[in-house]
Amino acid sequence: MTRSVIDPITRIEGHLRVEMEVTNGKVSDAWVSGGCFRGMELVVEGRTPEDAAQIVQRICGVCPVSHSHASTIAAEKAYGIEISNNARIIRNLIEGAQFLHSHILWFYNLAALDYVNPLNALDADVADAYALAQEANTSMNSDLGALKERLKKFADNGQLSIFSGNWFDAEDGTGYKLPPELDLICTAHYLEALKMQAKASEVAALLGGKMPHVMTVIPGGTSFVPTEQKLDDLKYLVDEIYDWVESTMIPDTLAIAPAYKDALEWGKGCGRYIAWGVFENQSMEMNDRYLPAGVLDDGLKISDVEESKITEYMGHSWYKGEETHTSPYFITEPEFTSYDVNDRSSWIKCPAYDGKPYEAGGLSRILVAYKRNVPFVVEQVNGLLEALGAPGNVAAAQSTLGRTAVRQIESLYIAGLMKEWVGELVEAVKGGDSEYFRKPATITGSGTGFWEAPRGALYHSEKVVDGKIEGYQIIIPTTWNAAPHNANGENGPMEEALIGVPVGDIEKPINALRTVHSFDPCTACAVHVTEPATGKSFETVTSPWGVK
Repeated sequence: MTRSVIDPITRIEGHLRVEMEVTNGKVSDAWVSGGCFRGMELVVEGRTPEDAAQIVQRICGVCPVSHSHASTIAAEKAYGIEISNNARIIRNLIEGAQFLHSHILWFYNLAALDYVNPLNALDADVADAYALAQEANTSMNSDLGALKERLKKFADNGQLSIFSGNWFDAEDGTGYKLPPELDLICTAHYLEALKMQAKASEVAALLGGKMPHVMTVIPGGTSFVPTEQKLDDLKYLVDEIYDWVESTMIPDTLAIAPAYKDALEWGKGCGRYIAWGVFENQSMEMNDRYLPAGVLDDGLKISDVEESKITEYMGHSWYKGEETHTSPYFITEPEFTSYDVNDRSSWIKCPAYDGKPYEAGGLSRILVAYKRNVPFVVEQVNGLLEALGAPGNVAAAQSTLGRTAVRQIESLYIAGLMKEWVGELVEAVKGGDSEYFRKPATITGSGTGFWEAPRGALYHSEKVVDGKIEGYQIIIPTTWNAAPHNANGENGPMEEALIGVPVGDIEKPINALRTVHSFDPCTACAVHVTEPATGKSFETVTSPWGVK
């Protein structure tokens, strides 16, 4: 058996291995393996819930706010607290800022280089590029002539910096397809995105004390108290981010998509979706969140979330035992053996809902919101499908291109909500509402925090006795998406999405990369491609598992 090893895939966070078999130019089987044990559940044992809300943020530097919120919600259930309206608004704003930072970062700075070739922009006609930007109705805040000169200097000195290490020379029909003018426009927006994601983090820091790892989200509400100056700064930043997102992200998506229409045909995944919901409405009900909770099974039939249906299978992961555990009685006892796709091959557990793999993430949230008839989402999804040449066909969104495209709808929705929440907070402060924190009713109890991180459904569960944690469990979004085969041999969502993906060049499987990036896994990846029929061999670096 021969292998093609790409190790590591960049533009992702953490450690992930994807091993694929390729038959007749398509992926015929896949195995996903997470290569890092975190064990944060063990770190917070014996700590207070207040400590845990700070500690668990260190799981991730991109989505720390979500972990803090999920932990805090679990603590508030254990403590018997319902937070004040001001705390609800402020926490929505901090979460919204983190979501926008993450979405902008992912679309432009992580995933875009699977579609956009900055080096091809050297052949662009600058006047034609401006005309194309106007035709595409996308923003144009950069000097394209000056940018082209900067790119030329990169190319001339051979130091491509952030544009190095990519497969821009893939020429097998699965490679890069944009005209030079659009590559120039999108490269400009790539650089603008570096500044805009920083501004989103500035909002989170303004409200959270710092970013990453905010300090003001605490069980009971928030320790942030707004002043007139801070509200003015907040409004300015939120308006600036909204204007850029509204004029750039969806127009760019619609400009890029026609060149990659084939990506609507593959990367479909398991066809089942979970979303725990995010951004609290005044009712504080999961199904009434601005992006509501829901479960979509085969055929996209929607039902409410039932915690008792969440399980974790251990038999293909590096943990003790082969059992399937039921929420909230999960166990984290690490036990590394060896990498073997027929036995144990991942630090990622295998969660399931009602016994089946389910996909989490932006596509899941948007599909659930669509089925819950959230007006903005319904209107935007219908418009996107029509623009992609698939009017009314929601199934088309279940694909590599669909998964990538719909997240920009969420970006625009959240950016608009941020403006509304700033207005609500200003009115509350003007009206004399000064309640931001509520004390616990008890210091013994149990609670589960169902919430969303930018990458999907996030679960924190804790048992508290006399103010100290006696049990804590976490299921992060990538655990759902990058789950290994389950006890029945069924693929995890990302594994299933990879099956059927075209691989034109065994040494540069760009479509597989596009599919992995469409999930935005919180990992850094090594992809190993097997094509037994050809005997080809390609290798860059030995993987951390010792497999070449």
